[in-house]
Amino acid sequence: MCELPKWLPDETLQAIAEENNLSETAFFVRKGDRYDLRWFTPVEEVDLCGHATLAAGFVILNDLAQDDPVVNFDSQSGPLSVHRKGDRYTLDFPSRPAKPTNPEPGLVEALGGEPRQFLANQDMLVVYKREADVRALEPDFAALSKMEPRGVIATAPGSDCDFVSRFFVPKLGINEDPVTGAAHCVLTPYWAERLGRNRLHARQISKRGGELWCHLHGDRVEISGHAVKVIDGIFEV
Repeated sequence: MCELPKWLPDETLQAIAEENNLSETAFFVRKGDRYDLRWFTPVEEVDLCGHATLAAGFVILNDLAQDDPVVNFDSQSGPLSVHRKGDRYTLDFPSRPAKPTNPEPGLVEALGGEPRQFLANQDMLVVYKREADVRALEPDFAALSKMEPRGVIATAPGSDCDFVSRFFVPKLGINEDPVTGAAHCVLTPYWAERLGRNRLHARQISKRGGELWCHLHGDRVEISGHAVKVIDGIFEV
């Protein structure tokens, strides 16, 4: 993430994100007691991102405003916040329920496995029977990048948690995202309805992996996890 004194041109923000070559780079500018927040993948701007928001919130809460346990953002997806409690950080994000749909021809072949259910919001939610089915996926990213969904969320019941997921977004220059807050805005309402409760324990089983605690309340999703600073510096433009 990058703290800015004022907004740079969009092409500069995109160039920084491309140079960083991470799933998303967050940029924020202080506005009174709130912050304007934007996110860029290596190829384009997106309207919501969890882990980059967590990174921005972590830096603000620990380095820029240490006495305040919450930071409030304004974004393309409306107001968002990050709240610190103990060693966990909680994102307050919009819920994005998915609706049943039919997959585009070729999607199953490109994704792999034997999906049981298909739903869609901005991204396609593909449900499998077992965690092992999701772990075994080896998608054809070139084929997925040519299909209609922006991204594909693969999910299944978890062996030691409520559900697991992986998130593939080759269209945005991200073959597989390591941990995805925005995907859990879709996953949480789905699993809350399926399991009949609104507090859920999740794992994103990418190569790096991540553990999340999700709470559905009304039209919002609280997503909690941990954060650790590993590097800081100055980016010269």
